[in-house]
Amino acid sequence: METLFVPMALVAGGLLAVQAGANAQLSKAVGSPFAATTLQLAIGTGLLFLVALFTGTLAVLGAVPRAEWWHLIGGTASAVYVVSTIVLFPRLGAVVSVGLFIAGQMLASLALDSFGLLGVVQTGLRAGAAAGTLVVLIGVGMVVFGQGGKDNLKADKLGWIALALVAGAVLPVQGAVNALLRQELGGAPFAVGAISFFVATLAMAAVMLVALARQKTPRPNIGGVQTMPWWGWLGGFAGATYVTTVFTAIPVIGAAAAVGFTVAGQQVASVFVDRYGWFRLPQRSVSGLRLAGVVLLLAGVALIKLV
Repeated sequence: METLFVPMALVAGGLLAVQAGANAQLSKAVGSPFAATTLQLAIGTGLLFLVALFTGTLAVLGAVPRAEWWHLIGGTASAVYVVSTIVLFPRLGAVVSVGLFIAGQMLASLALDSFGLLGVVQTGLRAGAAAGTLVVLIGVGMVVFGQGGKDNLKADKLGWIALALVAGAVLPVQGAVNALLRQELGGAPFAVGAISFFVATLAMAAVMLVALARQKTPRPNIGGVQTMPWWGWLGGFAGATYVTTVFTAIPVIGAAAAVGFTVAGQQVASVFVDRYGWFRLPQRSVSGLRLAGVVLLLAGVALIKLV
């Protein structure tokens, strides 16, 4: 059972590259990243509710009123993360932002495992986990520097750097909170995922309305979706798969391993996306330093799991 979650986490991480490409296409089609993300989250919510219905687990939602209120709001982390990408990519660049997100994810995951926070099984500060996390962070640094992102790591951007670290850290916290909700509802991962995505959709819709009121984003043009390729709708599916995989994997293999494998899958997939320009994204050369960083990242994740 435990070994099953390793390939699942790798695939779920790889799907994040699909989600990025799909969201970019939908954002271009509707003319607003806020509207595109809200729409993709709504699609993910609908898919998860349908799967819960077909698997006969939708009835567990009757236990929601008895759940701890803060177990129900894990989905807000998705909105925090997405808004952070919209804010930070123009300021820090995509490569630096993603590198900092990963650093935040790994450090938060190590803390969850080491101290047994938010219901995660306490493992203590294991030498293998600490060393593996350090190796992953070194690998991420190599990816950032290998792709020319070092210029955005400057002292005058410390506030944005801190935001990126926090935005990454909320993702494993979301997984741990969703795992607690799953315990309260008696299992039913798809129903829990649907709740998480429903909350994320509401939070993102609220952000979009505020941005529209402050004229910080263009008004969406829904008619533009007619020009979008079919795979532009896959963002909701990819996100739903990622979120559901993470909170089901954390109780089994631990937060650091679960997040580490998704990060590894994401980085491996992103190399191919950049190299070949998949999903209509810009085609970019992949430096040897970046490739070495990805290999080191994979080695660090293996170290977390095996030692």
